[in-house]
Amino acid sequence: MAARHNFRKLTIWKEGIEIVKDTYKTTKIFPKSETYSLCNQMQRCSVSIPSNIAEGTARGTDKHFLQYLETALGSAYEWETQLIIAFEVEYISEATFKHLENKIQKIQGMITRFMEGLKIN
Repeated sequence: MAARHNFRKLTIWKEGIEIVKDTYKTTKIFPKSETYSLCNQMQRCSVSIPSNIAEGTARGTDKHFLQYLETALGSAYEWETQLIIAFEVEYISEATFKHLENKIQKIQGMITRFMEGLKIN
């Protein structure tokens, strides 16, 4: 069965990939002591966003796709929390925090609207 959505063409997937790239770039500056904790957690969360979107496109129904989108959205909120922690413990500057906060909140809104569109159909 072919996927009903081509994940590579979905803006939410493309934006998720951008968050992954931003995450790896940002966590490079974290202290070495964070390699297996906050760095790893942020990286795993960021990868989860586009990965779940892609996996969901292979599902046969919108109901099943929605479950994967919910997981992607949950990962986006989890990542935002970790971003706040990184800022609060002064691993990132306020400018970096604001920039990434805007990006993740944009993705959260995009995923939510995409989900609403699937529920209508």
